[in-house]
Amino acid sequence: MIAEYVEQRNGGYYVKGTRISLDSIVYSFNDGESPETIRQNFPSLRLEQVYGAITFYLAHQGEVDRNVREGEEELDRSVPHLSHSRPELYTRLQKAREELAKPR
Repeated sequence: MIAEYVEQRNGGYYVKGTRISLDSIVYSFNDGESPETIRQNFPSLRLEQVYGAITFYLAHQGEVDRNVREGEEELDRSVPHLSHSRPELYTRLQKAREELAKPR
């Protein structure tokens, strides 16, 4: 099931022969970035690899999206929220956000 440009390892998908996760390509693609822009953001990739990764994603979208979601959930479970790990910093950031949101 793994295509020419994508391989599965360590519980995730990666652009074959690189350390670049398919998740990174998917996030950029879903944010509306063109393959050329994605290529610029990952200079170690060839444009062909970006297109290959996107093609793989589109052909296996449900499976890849599920894998991305599971990875995000695992990250949420394993990394404490800033409000718990650094409550003083979290409070300062919240106050700064509120100040920036106030109409001037």
